[in-house]
Amino acid sequence: MLGLKLPTDPRWVNIAEKNLKEILIDHAYCEQKAASTAISLIVSFPEFTELTQAMVDLVQEEMSHFKMVHDELLKRGFEMGRDRKDEYVLQLIKFFPKGGSRIDQMVHRLLYAALIEARSCERFKLLSEELKDKDLRVFYKKLMISEANHYTMFLNFARQYGDREEVDKKWQALLDFEAEIMKDLSKKESIHG
Repeated sequence: MLGLKLPTDPRWVNIAEKNLKEILIDHAYCEQKAASTAISLIVSFPEFTELTQAMVDLVQEEMSHFKMVHDELLKRGFEMGRDRKDEYVLQLIKFFPKGGSRIDQMVHRLLYAALIEARSCERFKLLSEELKDKDLRVFYKKLMISEANHYTMFLNFARQYGDREEVDKKWQALLDFEAEIMKDLSKKESIHG
């Protein structure tokens, strides 16, 4: 369903299991960044009313997810900790060239967002199935469903606003690039790394 070309190495769950604090902190920041991305799309492309309305809803949902993860951290006696760079995202956003038309810029940002949500969904699915902590398995199953919806929403907007054939070519090329990135990741205690 997600179209990812390289699945996460299942051993990543063992890393996550041994580093729940770090996974939860990283996850909280991922939710914050997702809300920021939605706000940025509103600011950058306000004339696209349907996109703007969807992003307003997404900001609220992502911040509610942030609160859920933050509450989970506090419940376990953990503090938020400092944000760190997301190596996955930093590498991913190098794919599309800078510049181009306004529509191209929007489509590229939507495709990046779709892929990040798809990878998050895949990781949350693994956590929901493989973690020993039953409460966290339920927690991640709920969030996995949301991520799947976000992935399809971003991809559908890219296809709606860009030329469908061109968008689909870019999407496939981005998926191939992401698979190469993932060969060097899945070794760290982070949602994408």
